[in-house]
Amino acid sequence: MAEKMVVVHGLMVLALIISSPVMAKVSCGDAVSALIPCGSFLLGVGAPKPTSECCTSAQGLKKLTTTTADRRAVCKCFEESGPSFGIKPARGKLLPSLCKLNISMPINPNVDCNKVA
Repeated sequence: MAEKMVVVHGLMVLALIISSPVMAKVSCGDAVSALIPCGSFLLGVGAPKPTSECCTSAQGLKKLTTTTADRRAVCKCFEESGPSFGIKPARGKLLPSLCKLNISMPINPNVDCNKVA
């Protein structure tokens, strides 16, 4: 329980620190906050599958990213913030399929966010 609170607190602090105005309507803070329920799964400290709350939040984030600018902004946000949280890339890669998210953006640390459509 304490680990989960540390993860949630850390994600909230990071969301406040790195959220900045961009041309996209979805800020980095919005994106990070949306995935707070996925924190333990993405860090590899929870169950091998994301919770239904995590998947619901991830689906909500997908609905917010309706434009190319939104998707690129979220990609750059996760590219910059993911490593500082200790996100396990393999877990991040699994999230779309386990939560039945049909996304065209590759989930890996080497993605070129400027090429995301």
